[in-house]
Amino acid sequence: MSKKSIRFFNDREVRAVWDEENSKWWFSATDIVRAINDEEDYVKAGNYWRWLKKKLNTDGIQLVSVTHDFKFQAPDGKQRFADALDSDCVQTLAENYPNNRARSFLHWFTYSDNSIDGQSKKKAYTLIESGLLDSMKPGTVECLKQIHAYIFGGLYDFAGQIRKKTIWKDGTLFCRAEYLMQNLRIIENMPESTFDEIVSKYVEMNVAHPFMEGNGRSTRIWLDLIFKARLKLCVDWSKIDKKAYLAAMRRSTTDARAIKSLLQGAMTDKIDDREMFMKGIDYSYYYEQSE
Repeated sequence: MSKKSIRFFNDREVRAVWDEENSKWWFSATDIVRAINDEEDYVKAGNYWRWLKKKLNTDGIQLVSVTHDFKFQAPDGKQRFADALDSDCVQTLAENYPNNRARSFLHWFTYSDNSIDGQSKKKAYTLIESGLLDSMKPGTVECLKQIHAYIFGGLYDFAGQIRKKTIWKDGTLFCRAEYLMQNLRIIENMPESTFDEIVSKYVEMNVAHPFMEGNGRSTRIWLDLIFKARLKLCVDWSKIDKKAYLAAMRRSTTDARAIKSLLQGAMTDKIDDREMFMKGIDYSYYYEQSE
């Protein structure tokens, strides 16, 4: 199975496939057009890409790395070979786009991998592939600290460390620092034998917000480990809309029914599917992107 990645620009998917032989990502050309043009219709984006490719060739700009060697999912759900571009040619395309809409895309594409989010996402991929998650004890605070330490190690000096300051986010006050360790011990001992119990534990951990940054990305991995260990299930995060998820999590501090409903509708038994967990990382980071 090829290693795949999904990045999001203005809520549009930009899918990529890893080329093991040449150690680089190849990006869907049609997805790039959809993202730049903010085009909802996949067929229209495909038609525009074919026109643009011919225009660029006529103008003497040849995207030499265009390849048909990788498959992407078509609108009908089937996997089909499609044009893909490497990083150099993505930049060439954006720099020679017929209008200035590609400027912000190029800035995002050029710098997204070098940001803290971009670097920690790569580390999260490595964590999934390393097998280290199998050695962790699901549902424990130590497990969550290990996840956080791995994906943010070298990026934050507090990676894997429980915060000692009280924090707020979007008007929400998380557990006060002086009560945090006590609350974490209570959360760790919460039952986790049923779906409702597991989600309740997840909600309480979110309210605790044990780290200065990176809580959501770490805790969603932690949640999937509990589901996998206790119910032999995991979450297909691609089935959960970003706005619906964020709204449900905000409401969960007083009413967890919305987040339980969203998660219940996205459960899958594909717990040994590497692509499912990689896709989960992609969507987890997407949820954290600013509107």
